[in-house]
Order: sequence, then structure tokens, then C-alpha cells
Amino acid sequence: MMKKALWLLVPALLVATACSSDSSSSAATSASSSAAGTELTVFAASSLTAAFTQMRTDFEAANPGVHVTFNFGSSTDLAAQIASEGTADVFASASGTAMGAAAEDPGVEDQTDFATNQLVIITPSDDPANIGSVDDLANEGVQVVLAAEGVPVGDYAREMLDNAGVSQDVLANVVSNEPDDAAVVAKVSSGEADAGIVYTSDITTADVGSVAVPADMNVTATYPIAVVTGAPQSDLATSFVTYVTSTPGQATLASFGFGPPPG
Repeated sequence: MMKKALWLLVPALLVATACSSDSSSSAATSASSSAAGTELTVFAASSLTAAFTQMRTDFEAANPGVHVTFNFGSSTDLAAQIASEGTADVFASASGTAMGAAAEDPGVEDQTDFATNQLVIITPSDDPANIGSVDDLANEGVQVVLAAEGVPVGDYAREMLDNAGVSQDVLANVVSNEPDDAAVVAKVSSGEADAGIVYTSDITTADVGSVAVPADMNVTATYPIAVVTGAPQSDLATSFVTYVTSTPGQATLASFGFGPPPG
């Protein structure tokens, strides 16, 4: 299929095919010249911050003159912003539900699943509450931080606690409901709480301890990405989506703790 090459931008396909082995580099330069000074706006789940920041470096290097701007946050909040602001070119969500909301208003195109993630318990590096399992989150006096209900990682965490049969006792220990996973990490790493539940990808760049969640109670989050209907830079948006799903993009995601897309 031709789609894999799209992240070097569609105009690159117009470059003469009888070039030497340096033709791919020449094509990238030629392609980017038509997009010089172009800004691509990507709305993405906060758990993608580190991975997508690296991808921006790679994507911009291949397309000189293109600048990728990110808006990171809760997927639910981002979907609402996309509907009200009309400024997003690409939406990368940690939740199919949030993507579904964007699909309804204003609509999305080229939607595809591009990564998966799972949950992990985090603690301050000195682990003052001696957290060694999911059950320990229910111990008396343990201060737990979760993302709020309606935030994907918060909903996944509550689902996991239900699976473990400790939901009622752990929720009684929750001292703060945060807007996204990044805020949960910040609370725990600063010592303001004894434990939190976030994504596995979050611990690759955080100074926290971690406790694995058993597979039989864990929850897998599937991440969809799409071009937003009416995107100001729709062709470039398609190129970015294609890059994220390409072999280099997938390698970057894996290096930051994400799993491959389902199937």
C-alpha cells in the first residue's frame, strides 16, 4: 500500500521515481517545501506526552518548515474542546468513548487504533505506606489518588478495583480526584499521597515506585487516532496519523511503554 509513505507528505509522490538511493531524502525536502511555515495542531491524551513529543522531533525533522503543536489533557475534555473550538487537526485519544464523542461532533476521518496501555500502581520512591499489591490500597490510613470519574484512566482504575473486589474500601481511601494521569503522577511523586493508579507508560519518565497489577484484574486501554473533520491542515493531519501507525512511530511508542494496537 502507498499509505505508509504519506507521513513524508503527499506532494513527495510527485518527485521523479528514477532518482538514486538518495531519492527518499530529496522527496522529503521537496514535500516539506510546500508546507513551509505550516502548523499542525494535535490534541492528545496526556499519557502520550513523552512519546508524542519525541515523534514531533522526528516528524518535523523529516518535514522542515512544519511545526507540530500539542494540546495534552484528559481525552474526555479534549473531545469537548474539539467540538467547541474547531482548531484541532488530529485527535489521539486514550478512550474509544471520547473518540466516539468527537466522531459525533464535529466528526473524524481515517480513524484507527494505534496503541494499547495497561494500569500500574505507583508510590513515592520511598513507599512510606509499604504498598505491595492492589489489596494494600485498602489498608486503613493509606492515601490514594485517582483520576476523576469521566477521565479515561480514572474510569479504567475504578474498573480494575471492581475486578479486584476492593473497590469500596479503596475508594474510601481516595483523598483526591485529579484531571488526568499526569496530575496523579505529580501528586504521588511529590509525596502528597501514598499511591495512585496510572498507565504503565507513565512510569517510564516518572520518579516513582511501581507495583504491578495482576493480569486477571488489569484493564487494557485502546488508543484510537483520527483526523478531525474540517481540520485546517487535513492533508498534513493524514500524514501525521500515518506516521504514528508506521514502523518508526510504533517503535517510539514501544520505547515509552505502550503496547501494540489490538489484533
